Amino acid sequence: MSFLRSIRSICRMSKYSGTNLASLTPADVKLWLDSFDTVLTDCDGVIWVENNPLPGATDVINRFLSVGKKLFFVTNNSTKTRPEFVEKATKLGFNVTIENIISTAYLAAQYLKNASFSKTVYVIGSSGITKELDAVGIRHIGTGPDTLTGTLAEAVSGFVPDPDVGAVIVGFDEHFSFMKMMKAASYLNNPDVIFIATNTDERFPTPDRVIPGTGSIVQAVITCAERQPIVMGKPNAHICEIIRKEYDVDPGRTLMIGDRCNTDILLGKNCDFQTLLVETGIHNAADVEKFAASDDPAIRALVPDVYLAKLGDLLAYM
Repeated sequence: MSFLRSIRSICRMSKYSGTNLASLTPADVKLWLDSFDTVLTDCDGVIWVENNPLPGATDVINRFLSVGKKLFFVTNNSTKTRPEFVEKATKLGFNVTIENIISTAYLAAQYLKNASFSKTVYVIGSSGITKELDAVGIRHIGTGPDTLTGTLAEAVSGFVPDPDVGAVIVGFDEHFSFMKMMKAASYLNNPDVIFIATNTDERFPTPDRVIPGTGSIVQAVITCAERQPIVMGKPNAHICEIIRKEYDVDPGRTLMIGDRCNTDILLGKNCDFQTLLVETGIHNAADVEKFAASDDPAIRALVPDVYLAKLGDLLAYM
């Protein structure tokens, strides 16, 4: 029996189906580290929080790279372009290039490019999306503040839809408003208009306040548009296909690291990757235990293979 299978066997027999990596022997952890060639990792809540690297994360990521593992930052954050992610990462000490970055803004632009899209995109989002659209020569409108002025009737009657809009992209937008929701839904009333969401994360991993995530905005548009989007980000089928085909990874020898079970860990399960949860963001061991105790198979699918307090704890075994 392989070490990975033995881990999963132990998990199935234990109180819940995730194993605390810290409870294993150093020799077993070393075997586990040798069982994957590719590392996919989330960013926010795993390797950094805002502009601060998490303890030891920089050293672990750079060690993965130095020993020859293929490594990608796989982020649902649509507010930055790939070059901007590289700029941030290198400032924080991570030895990565643009080839190490898979972001939802980039995936959305590539999706339209590959579909030979030649019309205009209405964007609920930020410059991370529009710059990626610019990079592939796709026109866009909609970013920036757009607030209700005057009466609702005046605002609605004053809106003249752009007849060239052929797609709506919804990402994180700090200027999200009633007007933007109304315009997006109006464009999407045409079934030929493509509906893309960068991701559906509910909230951001902050310690003492709730910051609504892109998923909250996407759900508002879904409700009034009465349509479902093509979702670029984790844990959905599109990003699985891109990772497996375009980045030439062997699923059985690939590790997905994340802090959120319903995006990062579920992506790993959907793609047949190994999964590691770190407790520095959204979910922790208590959540894993709760998910494992559920009678709903969809909830139990959120349980990682292994979990660890923080990514930096791996350094002692590398």
